[in-house]
Amino acid sequence: MNDESTTYTVDEALVALGFGNFQVLVLIYAGMGWISEAMEMMLLSFVGPAVQSAWGLSTHEESLLTSVVFAGMLVGAYLWGSISDKYGRRRGFLMTAVFTATAGFLSAFSSNFPLLIILRCLVGIGLGGGPVLSAWFLEFIPAPQRGTWMVVFSGFWTVGTILEASLAWAVMPRLGWRWLLGFSALPSSLLLLFYGATLESPRYLCMKGRKTEALVVLEKIARMNGKKLPCGILVSDNQIELDEHLSVSEDKELLSPSASGDVTPGQVESSQGAVSPLATLLSPELAKSTILLWVVFFGNAFSYYGLVLLTTELSGGQNKCLPADLQLKKSHDVSYRDVFITSFAEFPGLILSAATIDKIGRKLSMFIMFCLCCIFLIPLLYHQPQVLTTGLLFGARTCITATFTIVYIYAPEIYPTSVRTTGVGIASSVGRIGGMICPLVAVGLMHACHRFLAIILFESILLLSGVCVFLFPFETKGRQLSDIVP
Repeated sequence: MNDESTTYTVDEALVALGFGNFQVLVLIYAGMGWISEAMEMMLLSFVGPAVQSAWGLSTHEESLLTSVVFAGMLVGAYLWGSISDKYGRRRGFLMTAVFTATAGFLSAFSSNFPLLIILRCLVGIGLGGGPVLSAWFLEFIPAPQRGTWMVVFSGFWTVGTILEASLAWAVMPRLGWRWLLGFSALPSSLLLLFYGATLESPRYLCMKGRKTEALVVLEKIARMNGKKLPCGILVSDNQIELDEHLSVSEDKELLSPSASGDVTPGQVESSQGAVSPLATLLSPELAKSTILLWVVFFGNAFSYYGLVLLTTELSGGQNKCLPADLQLKKSHDVSYRDVFITSFAEFPGLILSAATIDKIGRKLSMFIMFCLCCIFLIPLLYHQPQVLTTGLLFGARTCITATFTIVYIYAPEIYPTSVRTTGVGIASSVGRIGGMICPLVAVGLMHACHRFLAIILFESILLLSGVCVFLFPFETKGRQLSDIVP
């Protein structure tokens, strides 16, 4: 029998239930979505040159094939983030899986370049929902273990990149790019297959005032984990946070007499709903974090995808400036090998992030990794032996993977539940702009034999990102997730 004087929150319930069988299944499902996004992104470095060769495309048209995916992701990240904050996490990632699986599979049957461009843009819109799955998994993890398990979740991205590199190495020389597109759509199809077994985030349900549904979810978690819920009545975190805020400010004239009474989650939701999510993100309390986060996401995406593309550009004899046609014909097989090798650099990147994120914190970890990435790229300003080039790219990929992993943990931690997926979605959208510009600018400079300028561009963006990390207003290590704007 519950004592009504005793209460507990979703955070307290998750800590009591621990990380068990239920969270493992959530991790596998969300991780499959991360694998899907990684595979769809990695295939761009293989499909672009193959389609250019098959259809006689210009360098600009090849770059466009990559950029439209990022353009679609820019739209999708905001769209699915807003939908999941308003209608639920499950509804958000359902739509992303439908777009990605359907358009990805149809891409394999494209009869001409314009149709392929349209379908890859739709794939990008679907891929933009990646932060929804990330936030969904985050909201099931007990606070003390959040950093560690989010790093494990990020490991699925690395699995996806290695799986795609292996698949391309096996499929492209024998079956061609169409089969690669078809096989790469399979992971997102699995999300649709097992969608019916997923549950809504109890934190989201509580924030929306649907505490009965949240309790049902928590009871299912308790059964699967073999644990018991705390004694008492489930209350929403935003109710407690608001009560604490009102108690501190009760002497201010801004508070009406009714404000000291019971405030329901529905009232909180209504008051927050009067302001657009973007306005909330740019409010005085969140503006500095939001703008700095946008720059860091831009720099991360530009650098990460740039390093993936640079591996193709600088591989197997392409270190030297050659005409584009000769570069394409010279070493497709070597490109597969080098991308495969450098993809393994993500494993030490994950290990570095796991080792530092809960010890020295999110901010310092990212700052150090950005600086190290700059150091690895400096020798590439000039021609280097192939083995050294691959080694330097391996080191740079390790560092940028670590920063990418940590920023995807830091970003949802700084935002309240009411705008969490929208905030991360918009930041991810800004990152997609970086990914969209990268093949047009940096790789374009490589094709035009301006290697020095291309590497200087990467160095500048990495340094700017490091400075922004240093300027983040607070560290989130050990902090509980918030449900409302402070």
